[in-house]
Amino acid sequence: MRVLIAGGGVAGLETMLALHALAENRVELTVIAPEDEFVYRPLAVNESYAVGRARQVPLDSAARDVDAAYFPLTVEAIDAGKKLVSTTGGRRFEYDAMVLAVGAQAIRQVEHALTWDDRVAAETIGGLLRDFEEGYARSLAVVIPPGPVWPLRAYELALLVRLQAEGMGIDVQTTIIAPEASPLAILGHQALDVISNELERAGVAVLSSDRAEVEHGHRAVVVLQPSGERLEVDRVLALPALRGRRLAGIPTDPQGFIEIDEHCRAHQLHDVWAVGDGTAFPIKSGGFAAEQADVAAEDIAAASGAPVDRRSFDPTHHEELIGLPAGPFLKAWLGEGDSEELTTNIPMGVAPILTYLKRDLEASWRGET
Repeated sequence: MRVLIAGGGVAGLETMLALHALAENRVELTVIAPEDEFVYRPLAVNESYAVGRARQVPLDSAARDVDAAYFPLTVEAIDAGKKLVSTTGGRRFEYDAMVLAVGAQAIRQVEHALTWDDRVAAETIGGLLRDFEEGYARSLAVVIPPGPVWPLRAYELALLVRLQAEGMGIDVQTTIIAPEASPLAILGHQALDVISNELERAGVAVLSSDRAEVEHGHRAVVVLQPSGERLEVDRVLALPALRGRRLAGIPTDPQGFIEIDEHCRAHQLHDVWAVGDGTAFPIKSGGFAAEQADVAAEDIAAASGAPVDRRSFDPTHHEELIGLPAGPFLKAWLGEGDSEELTTNIPMGVAPILTYLKRDLEASWRGET
């Protein structure tokens, strides 16, 4: 069975590795992704909030390890009827099964606020911490806009700033402004309690608002809507809104996300699966992306004739998935090059802290290695 995987992030690589392990030589794997590296960050086991050095893994090397073909291209259109994929460079690929792990697009949503972006994460956080360390700022609001976002990033960023500031002997008043209806509610009360307890323990306040607007001035004023409540702070950091990456031939919801069934099969299409941030599942995180990848891989492996029991994607009561950067197959593969002191796991009962960024935050702002 020819399986084509579009995307080289957590979801794409977990799908590739899972299929190699589950279906073995029953599948012929091809990965198409515009980026040429996968970047991840191990965590120190005994330092819950430590940010480890980033590791960069060339995608062609990852593909070779499982006898997969890799093409540094971007998927542009899919003809599901003919099972044909068109990419940049005028290339076309035939497939028997297609897995879309194309991620989502980040869009600036809150005006007059610094927008978090993982491509410049080190500079963003480093600049904030320098402002606090040098006395230019003493308060921070982290805004989660309504709609599809990476909700955990706001909690992680607020905790990171608060704890780093405490380590410098500075008291930074930190507030998270979040929509009333949290997408994390789907996980159940236990997951929400874990995060709430971590925020409370760290001294991070949480306010609810349908929408937050920022009035720019010497000190920023965050106006909560519809209440009109005003919060004056020195710095405002906002998450971007997310939109799906629309592909010709793939039906999506109004925001561009792909709707999937319990086996991660794309609605209205045959032999097409979708996993990760590009799906309509409201929580965007590495853990759930990898879980979807495993569910899709099991479904495809079973279809190839492998003795695999298929299971459904069930996000409820899986708080352990809210921030983990990788699934079991990807973690095992990445861990082959790690020392015993490093892990991509997060200690249970601790909110996940920046487990997947593209820069080393501490090294860039403090000049450490």
